[in-house]
Amino acid sequence: MAPRDMHRLGLATIFLTMVAMVAFAANSLLCRIALRGAHIDPAGFALVRIASGAAMLVLVNRLRRGAHPQVSGDWRAACMLFAYVAAFSFAYLTLTAGTGALILFGAVQLTMFAAGLRAGERFGPAGWLGLLLAAAGLLVLVLPGVAAPSLLGAVLMAAAGIAWGLYSLRGRGVPDPLGASTANFTRALPMAILLGLVFVTRLHADTAGVVLAVVSGAVTSGLGYVVWYAALRGLSSMRAAVVQLSVPVLAAVGGALWLGEALTLRLLLAVLAILGGIALALFEKARRPI
Repeated sequence: MAPRDMHRLGLATIFLTMVAMVAFAANSLLCRIALRGAHIDPAGFALVRIASGAAMLVLVNRLRRGAHPQVSGDWRAACMLFAYVAAFSFAYLTLTAGTGALILFGAVQLTMFAAGLRAGERFGPAGWLGLLLAAAGLLVLVLPGVAAPSLLGAVLMAAAGIAWGLYSLRGRGVPDPLGASTANFTRALPMAILLGLVFVTRLHADTAGVVLAVVSGAVTSGLGYVVWYAALRGLSSMRAAVVQLSVPVLAAVGGALWLGEALTLRLLLAVLAILGGIALALFEKARRPI
């Protein structure tokens, strides 16, 4: 490949990565705006998000492959996707955008690290220090106190992060991530409908709530995942993990700018501990026992 082509590929990867990270942070902002303003209920938001995401991914697949795209899904992955979306939606009833994103992605990364350890990977002193620092940051964030978030909200968001981490792990090595995501979203849809039926007496939505949920599902989730998969072609797994650490920061800044949410000292310290610890662990080369 010519140097000019490599340069263009690098610029394209940077641009796609930036777009994907903004989309992921926007999910937190869209959900928080919709729920804080009582524009829609959590179960309804989850249902509309999954339905619109499935519709967008089906459309993209048809445009790419014709009228009858071949997609293959995984029921376990679909269950994890549904668990992530549902817990995410209910958690944002009480959490701010930045705090929610921080707990979410902290739990995602810790889950993936734990899976690596279970698979036989070992970390050196710097890696273990990073993991302990990240865990301590999460603990400090959720400990009772003046600026502590809701315990129930924190637990729900941690569960969402674990579910998303497991979903990501099941998707590693899938030959067609876009096709698999399309099938997983469509398989998660009946679960979201069932959730809506369970909370049918609490379902409510105005036009703004539906629009926010559709944008979250079709654009920042559906198209956001398409953009992210395109960016991954030019990213190593290490860089892909590191760049996702920007999402909580973007969400916190967005929450402060557009939602008037405070950037508390507790949140800032937790950001430094969690993101710094995870980055330290990521840069510590994992090694398998011989």
